[in-house]
Amino acid sequence: MGIGKSLHDHSKHGDGGGVINYPRAYEVLAEIGFAGRRRRVFSHLAALTGIRPGERILDVGCGTGYLTRLLAPIAGPAGQVTGIDPSASMLDHARERAPHNCSYRVGEGQALPFPEASFDVLVSTVAIHHMPSSARGTAIQEMFRVLRPGGRLLIAEFHPPANPVAAHLVGVLVGPAMRPGMPELLAELVPGAGFQVRATGRVKPLLYYVEAVRPSS
Repeated sequence: MGIGKSLHDHSKHGDGGGVINYPRAYEVLAEIGFAGRRRRVFSHLAALTGIRPGERILDVGCGTGYLTRLLAPIAGPAGQVTGIDPSASMLDHARERAPHNCSYRVGEGQALPFPEASFDVLVSTVAIHHMPSSARGTAIQEMFRVLRPGGRLLIAEFHPPANPVAAHLVGVLVGPAMRPGMPELLAELVPGAGFQVRATGRVKPLLYYVEAVRPSS
């Protein structure tokens, strides 16, 4: 069994990246895949969210909780960061390292277990490609539903690197779900769910992002 297959469980989703159930192996490969710049990249994403103290944040597909731990001090003691992921083992890893204002729930992006308008900010990083192709639009509609009017969305996904070695490492991380058309897919699905896109861009070496807002009216 190859490394990529050992990280991903495809038994549930044949047309998506599957569920990752090996947090420590994932953490090692993520550090390698981002060429030692993982913290810089995710700190940049944290800054792009524009989080203010006291806000409620949801991280969809939070995995090991790496980004939630960066967002927690920005939200401050009055804020709350919630992570949701389908892998219980990834969330166990996250809870062991969580600040006091972080909490985690097992669940899927296409069926978020929260009431409408529950959050001020929603983030999702390298998670959409893990969902079945048929569920990705539903997941972004769910993100719209649980954000309050005026709430902010940040989605970051892999952008295929030109370097063949880097492309191979990304393939190991994401398994067979690597989609060269992910930026184009998000350009269709995010406004299609009702969001107003504010900005798009790259965070080198591997990521493409979309910033959007749920309209106030």
